[in-house]
Amino acid sequence: MEQIWNDIISPDVTVWGSIFKLLLALLLGASIGIERRIKGQIAGLRTFALISMGACLAMLISIYIPQVYFGLKNGDPGRIAAQVVSGVGFLGAGAIIQMRGSVRGLTTAAGIWMTACLGLAVGAGMYIISIVATILIFFVLVNIERIERLANFRWESRVIRVRVNSIVENLEPCRGIIAHYGVHVRDVLIKYDYEKGETIANFMVRAKESLDTTQLFHDLHDVVDAASITLTNEMNL
Repeated sequence: MEQIWNDIISPDVTVWGSIFKLLLALLLGASIGIERRIKGQIAGLRTFALISMGACLAMLISIYIPQVYFGLKNGDPGRIAAQVVSGVGFLGAGAIIQMRGSVRGLTTAAGIWMTACLGLAVGAGMYIISIVATILIFFVLVNIERIERLANFRWESRVIRVRVNSIVENLEPCRGIIAHYGVHVRDVLIKYDYEKGETIANFMVRAKESLDTTQLFHDLHDVVDAASITLTNEMNL
């Protein structure tokens, strides 16, 4: 057991040390992935576990090659690691979902990049720092979100779609109602269907998450006698 422990804490790449590092990277990455999966993100436990282990393995290879093939104790283990940090951005981009009017997945993409760095740290033998970093990641993902909710800092981009069974040329009353609820109107796209005698107005807005949409919709309906009002993420004309 003493020999195994020495292998684990050794700066050299050893069999037992590598196994321990891969397992630790798996556990830390998977724990972050569980939090993302609970939040309903596509990238979850398996994705984060593989990213962390992959980065850890890349760091082990980066340390192993100078030691074994060139006999260098002070080689350049940062070359492969540097490619991991830049290359993992490809996975992060895949986690970002861009929809008309809003972008989702930025936090998950940042988590993927941070998890890759976490794996590199484990691969380099920085165990305590890796565990502390994981705790800090959880603090950011869980507690800061709660702080944002309590302070009502959370703003979202949405589209309020109003459909009226008549041609409505003056939509300023709708703008006034929306502004009354503290919602910022960024743009308005309007479609007039003269054949059906129908107006569809898409209000691109930024609103707080705590917005009372029920009362807002009720007031909008009273102003223009709307046939339907929808809150969505996408523009639709």
